[in-house]
Amino acid sequence: MENNLFQLIQQGRRIAIGAIASCAETLQDPQKRAEAIAVLQTELNQKIQEWSAKGEVTEAEVKALIENLMNQRGWQGGQYPSSTGSGKTRTGANSNLKLQELTAEIIALKLELEKLRKSKNN
Repeated sequence: MENNLFQLIQQGRRIAIGAIASCAETLQDPQKRAEAIAVLQTELNQKIQEWSAKGEVTEAEVKALIENLMNQRGWQGGQYPSSTGSGKTRTGANSNLKLQELTAEIIALKLELEKLRKSKNN
């Protein structure tokens, strides 16, 4: 056990020394520096594209969930179902409370969606 720990520490030290040496070489050599920057920019652009696509998919999924939730609750075009059946838009404190409730539900749905994605990927 001690031998494994020593080897792990030694490997970590060597990795750190190697990384520092590579950084120093890259900083000293203009061509290597330009190559490293180009690689980082390419990788960053790829990540930006991935994140953008994932954000688009997530946005669409959340929108569909919200629309489904609103349809289940009978919400249409800015009007909440009223107990009198008049179809008038509620205003004031009641609307604010309803908005807060819907916001909380959206957050909960988003978290649940994230959990489902994680469990699906595992």
